[in-house]
Amino acid sequence: MSGTAPNPQLPVVQRVRIRYAKRGRMRFTSHRDFGRAFERAVRRAQLPVAYSSGFSPHPRISYAGASPTGASSSAEYLELALTRRCDVGQLREALDAALPPGLDVLTVVPAVTGALADRLEASDWQLTLPGVPLAEAQRAVAAFLRTDVIEVTRKTKKGPRSFDCRAAVVTLEAGPAALSPEAGSECAILRLVLRHGTPSVRPDDVLAGLGEVAGFIAPVPPLSDRVAQGPLDTATGTVGDPFV
Repeated sequence: MSGTAPNPQLPVVQRVRIRYAKRGRMRFTSHRDFGRAFERAVRRAQLPVAYSSGFSPHPRISYAGASPTGASSSAEYLELALTRRCDVGQLREALDAALPPGLDVLTVVPAVTGALADRLEASDWQLTLPGVPLAEAQRAVAAFLRTDVIEVTRKTKKGPRSFDCRAAVVTLEAGPAALSPEAGSECAILRLVLRHGTPSVRPDDVLAGLGEVAGFIAPVPPLSDRVAQGPLDTATGTVGDPFV
């Protein structure tokens, strides 16, 4: 019996890392839907993407740290394997043109050593809370930060799961938002840095934690936006660039 894998493919000669955004209505795109859209864009852009061997070859695309469905983000990342070297600037333009508006390729760089996922240690989030007075948000944040352990429950495919959401919160603060017709007369913004871990704590878990310790309930669903994702500076509580 031959030891050669079925459907042998061309070798990988270059790996690139891509930062992309989900904006507007595209924030409701699930991770699976984005994966399908990205594979179609790769084909339309005629990129020399590498494929796995085996009976069902698939494009060698590695996704890392995808945001929850419904959240906008300008800090989504993936790694793409190629069978020949490409100019990263031309590749970015071709991919961006092939994706629908709202799914935007921001940066493409050659991959360096080490796994991309290992560079994504934390996320910087901004949550806009229409109809919430700033003083109420600040009161809830102060109660949250005074508490060492805050247990919340999330529904999962395997049933309800309870976990501590406090330990993942590196920084949390409430500030005023610029008024807009959509925001109304009262609108606060929460800015938070979340450390990645298991289980993965999401912004809605923090909102649930605010409800547990301070009875805080947002009158309408917040607008969640991930503004950065990358290595965590524990001294300053800030999130760096994973491409640096």
